[in-house]
Amino acid sequence: MIEEQVVLVDPQGRVQGLQEKMQAHREGALHLAFSVLLYRETDKGREFLMQQRALGKYHSGGLWTNTCCSHPRQGETMEQAGLRRLGEEMGISGIRQLEDIATFLYRAELDNQLVEHELDHVLVACASDFDIAPNADEVMAYRWWPQAELECAVESEPELFTAWFPQVLAHTL
Repeated sequence: MIEEQVVLVDPQGRVQGLQEKMQAHREGALHLAFSVLLYRETDKGREFLMQQRALGKYHSGGLWTNTCCSHPRQGETMEQAGLRRLGEEMGISGIRQLEDIATFLYRAELDNQLVEHELDHVLVACASDFDIAPNADEVMAYRWWPQAELECAVESEPELFTAWFPQVLAHTL
């Protein structure tokens, strides 16, 4: 199996090199990431497609988060990476385009001695006509979550969500 690498960057997003993914997370090295959030408009308002991370994930298992997230590979655009991970994590294909709407920098110390230190791109798409077949190694549950209920849950029970998700949601509203 090929070693998975992340793209190291400075705070302005300038590429600084590559590093093995787990090493970067142990050392807290700043690297590129993306968070995809699909939404749909209903007669009751906007709903977001959320996933609950599988318990076996290397961090944040069991927590709710955006539709999918990961790291771009060297030479891969954020949109290409987002579309790839929609398929790998959620079994979703047929999304034609993702819009890169925001970028934010965050650092979070996780419960397993790993550190997320990412320059995270928020990728969104309005879409509702697709099949969902999540990879059980990645996702334990998913749901369409109405915006008002989601905002309330993030505010009242932040421990149910990944460290990065509140910022992803804030950039999406």
